[in-house]
Amino acid sequence: MPRYEYRCRSCDDTFELSRPMAESGDPAVCPDGHGDTVKLLSAVAVGGSSAAAPAASSGGGRGGGCCGGGCCG
Repeated sequence: MPRYEYRCRSCDDTFELSRPMAESGDPAVCPDGHGDTVKLLSAVAVGGSSAAAPAASSGGGRGGGCCGGGCCG
């Protein structure tokens, strides 16, 4: 379940909540009970490896580019 970060306008506390994406925009109450909160934008880092690794250039130095070297020449 995604975690969302919120900030309380009353006490300036920043806190996180785990909730479904469909509820991400719903009102959130801070841990101190204040209801005047705002959802913060979070930077998301996605890691891992790609199943399609870049292929080595072959075919007389042609490769890469916008179409993989097949039609740009």
